Amino acid sequence: MEWLTENKIPLGRWMRAGVDWLTDNAAGFFDAVSLGLGVLIDGLVWLLESTPPLILLAVFALAVLLIHRSLRLVLLVAGSGLLIINLGYWQETVETLALVGMATLVCMAVGVPLGIAAAHRPWLYQALRPVLDLMQTIPTFVYLIPTLILFGLGMVPGLISTVIFALPAPIRLTYLGISGVPKALLEAGLAFGATRRQLLLKVELPHAKPAIMAGLTQCIMLSLSMVVIAALVGADGLGKPVVRALNQVNIAMGFEAGLAIVLLAIVLDRVLKRGDAGRDQR
Repeated sequence: MEWLTENKIPLGRWMRAGVDWLTDNAAGFFDAVSLGLGVLIDGLVWLLESTPPLILLAVFALAVLLIHRSLRLVLLVAGSGLLIINLGYWQETVETLALVGMATLVCMAVGVPLGIAAAHRPWLYQALRPVLDLMQTIPTFVYLIPTLILFGLGMVPGLISTVIFALPAPIRLTYLGISGVPKALLEAGLAFGATRRQLLLKVELPHAKPAIMAGLTQCIMLSLSMVVIAALVGADGLGKPVVRALNQVNIAMGFEAGLAIVLLAIVLDRVLKRGDAGRDQR
């Protein structure tokens, strides 16, 4: 056994050398990415924070009422928002919402096309599968270190880490939805002279819509689970008071910030699931 441990494969050194090479030779690229994403997130946070909390909450509740026609859902949104305002975590909730929204947008923009391509090309999914497994199973602190080195402190490394953690969900579920389309539907579309694009837009995507929406919901829940981890690299939001409470052993602060995260997760989950169910019924 000693010869095996003495001849260690230098995986860690190779990884460090790769990160050092990127830092030395692609610093301009990562600075540009960091600046661009930082402007987008800061702009979204500014837009949400510049609106008075009660007015913004009323807009959210009205949008839920117009879209879902559910008074219970409106009461859930309004009650949760008022409780968060009362606890004093509205600003942190808005920052978390901006981070989760931006991460979800990036994940869906990348994940859905990749899932469609993987469903149409089995070799691509076989190549992606070990990468997706690695992204879902590797401890988040491991890739938090290189993202911190490459992008610096702030919201951007938190966003990148969140995207890495949540991206496999929309890819896998889009792949399952598209690959699960019955052959009879595809043959019927081909019989009517549908092109590959028409087949995708009018047959495959409508049939895979529940799976894609499930991927969207999972992506949001996974992004919320990364809030506390993202706070460790300087990302604003509800993770900061949780980390502060942990450092100070402050039970009250930790419970209140954790409750705000739970309320936000419940509201987003109910709104998305209710909307998806309503569209399926129609």
